[in-house]
Amino acid sequence: MSPVEFDVRIKYTGVLSRPRALNMPLEDSSQPSLPEKDFDPEKLRLILRVTLAADRRAVDPVVQEVMDVVRQMDGINGKEDAIELSLQEALANAVIHGAKEDPTKTVECVVSSDEEHSILIVVRDPGTGFDPESIPGCTVGENVYSNHGRGIFLINQLMDKVEFRKNGTEIHMVKR
Repeated sequence: MSPVEFDVRIKYTGVLSRPRALNMPLEDSSQPSLPEKDFDPEKLRLILRVTLAADRRAVDPVVQEVMDVVRQMDGINGKEDAIELSLQEALANAVIHGAKEDPTKTVECVVSSDEEHSILIVVRDPGTGFDPESIPGCTVGENVYSNHGRGIFLINQLMDKVEFRKNGTEIHMVKR
């Protein structure tokens, strides 16, 4: 079996001293934002930025690398499985649905924590977006047998706060 090649870039910046280090794009003002108190850029303790080619084979190794760092964070004990599955689903959705599995496109993931041991994960894709409200509930009627919507359902169940921004091309997930 030949090795699988894909492009993954991981940048760990550790403890931050300046808000601009987060380097997040400006918020879409038409979307409600996470309360300012949830993640004050001045108080972020960790930033991990990962970019990966939109190849589904890249998802598992990236999740494992990110989780290796997350498991070392204070206050995460007992939350690892929820974070890992949510990250897995968000990255898979971004690669498959957002970037259409086009390896020339890039998916980005940013992970940060604050002094209160909360974790924020942002996953961005280059797609056209979607309306999260248009995804039918996967726990009722015929939808139980559907192949779509389970990842979003799981993320919403496992994380403490989930927001879709930028027309659905960006998901913000918080675990406290």
